[in-house]
Amino acid sequence: MQILIRNGYIIDPASEREGIFDLLIENDTIRRVEKDMNSEEMINIAKDQELKVIDAKGKYVMPGFIDLHVHLREPGFEYKETIASGAMAAAAGGYTSICPMPNTKPATDSPEIVQLILEKAKQEAVVNIFPVGAITLGQEGKELADLPALKRAGIVAFSEDGKSVMDTSLYAKAMKRAAELQIPIFAHCEDKSLVGRGAINAGKKAEELGLPGISNAVEDIITARDILLSKDTGAQLHICHISTRDSARMVGLAKQEGLRVTGEVCPHHFILTDEDIPGDDADYKMNPPLRSKEDVQYLKEALRDGILDVISTDHAPHSEEEKRKSCKEAPFGIVGSETAFALTWTELVKAGYLTVRQLVEKMSLNPARILGIDRGCIGVGKIADLTIVDPETEYIIDRDQFYSMGKNTPFHGRRVTGRVEYTLVAGKLVYEFAR
Repeated sequence: MQILIRNGYIIDPASEREGIFDLLIENDTIRRVEKDMNSEEMINIAKDQELKVIDAKGKYVMPGFIDLHVHLREPGFEYKETIASGAMAAAAGGYTSICPMPNTKPATDSPEIVQLILEKAKQEAVVNIFPVGAITLGQEGKELADLPALKRAGIVAFSEDGKSVMDTSLYAKAMKRAAELQIPIFAHCEDKSLVGRGAINAGKKAEELGLPGISNAVEDIITARDILLSKDTGAQLHICHISTRDSARMVGLAKQEGLRVTGEVCPHHFILTDEDIPGDDADYKMNPPLRSKEDVQYLKEALRDGILDVISTDHAPHSEEEKRKSCKEAPFGIVGSETAFALTWTELVKAGYLTVRQLVEKMSLNPARILGIDRGCIGVGKIADLTIVDPETEYIIDRDQFYSMGKNTPFHGRRVTGRVEYTLVAGKLVYEFAR
C-alpha cells in the first residue's frame, strides 16, 4: 500500500527542509518528497496499487515524536497500564517511538525481561518500543545488572528511574561500563536521604496543606554528583525530568565544559507551579514535584535557549483508587502521552518561547540523536514515522477520552490549542483523530 500526504507544511530540522510538500510513502519507507506532484502521476501510482491520500493542507507534517521517558507498567502492574494501552496512548499523542522505564515487576534487569517486553511490543504495540534497562539488579542499588547482556538483548539506555543509585562507587562503575558500551545513562536525580516522606515542593503551599515538602536540594545534589561522574567516566548522561533552576544551570555548565550531558523537561514542570495545587489532590503529586514560579520560568527559558534538549512526558499511569488517596499516601506520577504536544504548542510555541522547528527538535530530532537511532528525519529512504498536527484547533482536555488506562492528570478541563490528527509508524496509519 502507498500513502500520499498532500499539501502539508513539512518541518524537518535534520534535512533543513521546511515548506509545503507532497510526500509519498511506500510500505514502510518515504519514497518521494516533492512540491506539487502532478495528478496524472498520482493516477498512475493508484493503478499499480492501493493509494490512500491524506489532505494535510493547513497542517504541519513532522518527524514522529520520540518520548524518552514513559512507564508502561507491564510486566507486573497491568491494572495501571499495559504495553498495548500505553502504546495506543502514545500514538494518540503523536509519538511513534517510546522508551519504557525499567521499574516494572520484575524490573527490566535481565535479557529475559527485555525479550518479554520486545515480544509483547511486537504483537501488541502500535508504536516502536525502545526499552530502558535497570542499572542494578531489582533496582535495589546493591549489585550491577549484567549491562552488556542487557545491551545485547535490545535496551537503548540504562536507568534506575524512580530512584537514584545512592552508592556512588557502584554508580561510577555503572557509568564506566555504560561508556564502554556506548549506551547513555538516564538519571532520575533524587537524594534518598533528603527526600524523606516528602509529597510536594517544600514551601508555603506545603505548609498550608500540612504536607511534607521536597526541597530543590533533593534534586540538585544528585544532579551535580551525576554530572561530575559523567565528567570522570566519559559516560553519556541524560538528566530526566528536570524541575529546578539550579539543575538546569548545571546542565548548561556541563555543556560549556564539553561534557556529554543533556537534559529533559516535562510539560507539567514548565507549566504548573506548586501554587497551582488546589488542595490535597494527588493528581498534582509527581516526582520531582511542581516547583516555584522562578523555577518554571527558568525552565522555559532554558528550553528556548538550547540549554535543555528534550521535552518528555514521564507518562506515569495509576489507578483511580490509588490517586484518590491523600498526597501523603498516593503514588507519585501523572499521565502525559496524550497531552504533551498540545500543552507544548499552547504554552511554549504560541507563547513565543519556542519556534515550531525547536518543538520538532525537542520532541523528535534530539531524542533520536540521544538514543542513536535512525529516526527524527523526513527524507527519501527513511522510515516513515510521521506526525501530522493541526496548529489551530482549540479544545478542552478530557481525561475520559484518553486511550491510556490512567486518567491521573492535573490538566483535565484545560483549554489548549493544537491537536494531533494522524500518526504513522513505519508507513502504517496507527492513529487518526475521530471527528
